[in-house]
Order: sequence, then structure tokens, then C-alpha cells
Amino acid sequence: MQKGILEQYLTKKIPSDSKFSYPEVKNAIEVLLNHNSGYPWVNEFEKKFADKMGMNYAIACNSGTSGLHAALYAVGIKEGDEVIIPALTVIMDAYAVIHHGGIPVFADVDEDTHLVTAEEIEKKITPKTKAIITVAWDGISCDMDPIMALAKKNNLKVIDDCARSILSTYNNRLVGTIADISVFSFESKKHLSAGGEGGVIVSNDEILATNARKFAGIGYKHMTADAGRTHLAISTVQDPNYKRFDTVGVNYRMNDITAAIATGQLERIDEIVSKRQKIGKMFLDATAGYDWFIPQKIPKNCTHSYYTFSVDYKGFEKFGVRWKEFYDRYQDSGGDGFYAIVAIPYTEPALLGKTFGSTKCLPGLCPVSEGLQERVMCFKTNYRDLAEAQQKIDTLVNLLRSF
Repeated sequence: MQKGILEQYLTKKIPSDSKFSYPEVKNAIEVLLNHNSGYPWVNEFEKKFADKMGMNYAIACNSGTSGLHAALYAVGIKEGDEVIIPALTVIMDAYAVIHHGGIPVFADVDEDTHLVTAEEIEKKITPKTKAIITVAWDGISCDMDPIMALAKKNNLKVIDDCARSILSTYNNRLVGTIADISVFSFESKKHLSAGGEGGVIVSNDEILATNARKFAGIGYKHMTADAGRTHLAISTVQDPNYKRFDTVGVNYRMNDITAAIATGQLERIDEIVSKRQKIGKMFLDATAGYDWFIPQKIPKNCTHSYYTFSVDYKGFEKFGVRWKEFYDRYQDSGGDGFYAIVAIPYTEPALLGKTFGSTKCLPGLCPVSEGLQERVMCFKTNYRDLAEAQQKIDTLVNLLRSF
């Protein structure tokens, strides 16, 4: 950090374009200067996050992917079990299933909302199905009530991947509070960033929370749903006959600096999400009226937290202008680029051509998802300066009008 900036942070004179503000920096410095204090940063973050979400339990992890892996363990996924996931998602949802020996089963999504539906999930249920992963894609919840009813009818557990959707709502409930167990990510581009990587699992089910914590915490037998450890007399553990582990786990625990930064971000999360929502609405209003530039549909019972402003671009069909040509013209005009949707998991080299259960990973499995992946444009909403966001939006509007 350049000379003088640290002093600005510590006196609350925050640079306007800073990603991290006073609480995050102060907390991180306190960890470094008092690293032997034993202050429970991780436990504090877990409690505050659970309180914010209105949930009983929160288990902090070192990434959202770790959280998915632990959540699948918590619901009992074993070798040969099928887990239904949307085709339009990141590959990590499939990876987490595969690492447990499970079989990822890909369901197609709705073309307007870009979200998996109960109808598409039901088509994929077999006697081997044990769980469903829903994905609140880009800031909007799936239609969870029918999905939860379907899961209950078939004795399935639901894991909600909320990596991109903190503080979104569905039927006046926060996203992440409806499924049996849910996972958030704090990677650097997410709404709440913990300085690089981080994640958290939430649940109201004590058994699921305990299972997840033990798996993510190396399998310590005294871990509980609501704490990283129980308080044992030192004479109990200082004994050659003391046995520590009753679960085959992994070390996915969050560290204190990550927890300290995440705690600071959590203090500002309403402000952070509100700004993204303002920018998303600015994009939405400015680009309305084009039948070939179609925004992700927001169901009436949902609020959007705008991880990105996503549109289904059909300019090639209408004007013969390909996705990449539009991208180049936008960037050449002063835009700062935008993102494509990540490749459909089963088309990635890591999975392409492999067989899981009765399904071979080849293009054609989920045509709606594959079509959207080729067309959708995801515009940034994480500008910290509304004037800069407006400039990029104006550039986009000028480009749209030129067609």
C-alpha cells in the first residue's frame, strides 16, 4: 500500500474508488497486530452472517466450491448417487458432485429467466437421484417453492448455490434461506468479497450443519453445528489416549484475516448490493425496447441483486453481427468489455466425452442452456462510481442505436 493510503484508511478518509473500506482494513490490521490474541474472528463472522440471513447456523469455508463439497457431504451424497444440477452454471457444481463419486445430471433452464425449473428437474429424477442443486444465477432466485415441494415428494435434499445472489429475495424471503442447505461465495468479484476467496454454508438443520462443519473442519469429533469447536478442559486433550477425529474430513476452514475482511464487508453489504441494484436498473432502463437485446427476466415475486446485468443478445439473427463483433465495437467505443457466460460444464475439456451414469458429456444435452451460453452478454455492475457506470451505459446505448 503506497505511503499515506494506510493513514487515510485508519482515519476513515476512504478513497472513493476503493473496493475495501475502513472496517475491512481495520479488522485485517488487528488480526496481524494481535495474531496471538485468540480473538474468534471466524466465529464472529459466522454469527453475524447467520443473524443477517435469519438462519440458525453458518459455517465459514475457504471458498464457495469448498462449501458446495461440504454441503453435498452433509446431505449424504455417496458413490453412484445422482445429483441434478442446472446446465447453465459454473463447472464447480459438477466438480463437487464428482469428487464424492456422485453423478451430475444436467437439467435445462428457462430461456427467459436463465434459471432451472421444477418442470425440468422432474424430467431428470430417477430412483438414483438423491439431491438437487439449484443456482440463483446472476442475482435471481429459482422458483423455489415448487422445487422444494418436488424435493419433499421425492425425499430429496436441495442445495442452493447462492454465490451470485446475496440479499436477493424470493416471495419476500432472502435467497439462501429456503433450501435445506445453501452456499455463498466471497471470491473477489462477488457482492461480498473477503479479499480473494472465501465462502459460507447456511442451514436451519442442525444435523446438516454439523455434518458440513465436521467435513470442512478435518473431522474433529467435538465440532458442533454452531461452533468451530467445543470447550474442553485442557487436561482432557493433553492425554495420549485422547482421540480427536470421528469423520473423514478435509481442511476447508476459513482463516482469521479472511473472516476479518468478510466481517467488515458484511457491515456494508446493504450499501454494496444497493449500488449494484442501482447500476443494474440503470442498464435496464437505458436499454429497454430492443427485441434483440433481451434482459434476464425478473419474476414478479423476486428481487434482483445484479451480480451482472445479463441480456440475451440476438443481434446476429437480426443484423448478422456476431457476439464478438459487438464486443469489439463496444470496447472500441469506450466500453470496458463484458463477459460471456462460462461454458456449459459438460462441454468443458475436463468433462467433455466422459460418461457419468448413463449420460455421456457431449453438446446437445440441454439445448436451451447451450443457446443462451452462446448469446448472453453479462455487463459489469460492480462499478464503485455511478458516473463511470453511466458513461459505460451511454456508450452501450449509442452502440445499440447505431444498428
